[in-house]
Amino acid sequence: MTDGGGSGRPVAHGFPHLDTVRSALTALYRRMGGAGVRAYASSLPAADAVFADTEELHPGAQRIARSVVGHLRLPEARLLVGFRRMEHAATVELASGPEYVVELNDRFRSHRRDVAAALTHEVTHVLLHRLGLEFPDERENEILTDTVAVYLGAGWLLLDAFREDALTRQKLGYLTPEEFGYVLAKRSLAFGEDPSPWFTSPQAYQAYTEGRSRALRDLRVPPLRAAGGMSRMRYSRDRHRGAAAPGAPYAFGSGGPAGPRVVFPCPTCHQRLAVPVRGPVRARCGVCGAVWECDT
Repeated sequence: MTDGGGSGRPVAHGFPHLDTVRSALTALYRRMGGAGVRAYASSLPAADAVFADTEELHPGAQRIARSVVGHLRLPEARLLVGFRRMEHAATVELASGPEYVVELNDRFRSHRRDVAAALTHEVTHVLLHRLGLEFPDERENEILTDTVAVYLGAGWLLLDAFREDALTRQKLGYLTPEEFGYVLAKRSLAFGEDPSPWFTSPQAYQAYTEGRSRALRDLRVPPLRAAGGMSRMRYSRDRHRGAAAPGAPYAFGSGGPAGPRVVFPCPTCHQRLAVPVRGPVRARCGVCGAVWECDT
């Protein structure tokens, strides 16, 4: 796992990887199914991810690793956690298992509050390895790992590890802070869970609020009935023309004898949905199971 700012490098912001993040959510739901993802409706408790004041380094790291493994439902996976000098924040050796070796950067010996965050990314690599879920591009695969870690309820720790002030910068993982916030907000909207009380980093909380604003926009695009007035007007104009404007989040196509259809992404998993253009209609996503009120 990369250390996005621990060495003083500037931290990237914004949403440059949003398309890959959305593809990762689709891939996760396709692989696990809606019921499988919903089994992770409760996040990893903060109490399971912190060192006790009197806890020694290696026993504490092993305990936290077991907590993350248990949360990600890998009961037969055994992690051996070590520390060494390295360029990156952490690495994991992926093999057939059941034993995996995770190595953390030596700096975590004294920065123990972020050990759980580093472990979360690496244990998620193990989960994806077991699931056979990966993207062909190495960097996109790392984005997949961050996205899955957050969406399955353990990766909020990766966002909370983000700290930025006049003297120090630290960000773990491959997503920007705002993208971490976006995925966390998507999870919050899907499972009704409010992560805001868990943040110890003010910068992480701010990134979460910015990501949540972007996630809420996914719920307000046509042909969803919750779309705003201006969006509805543009949609009506495009529907009349039979073609979407450049950059629109929907497209029109022929539906054969049933008439034209509009295609748009499911706000939960971003699988493409296609529904008839005929006014009020309910659209059920066949991948995640979400049901949406539309006005097509």
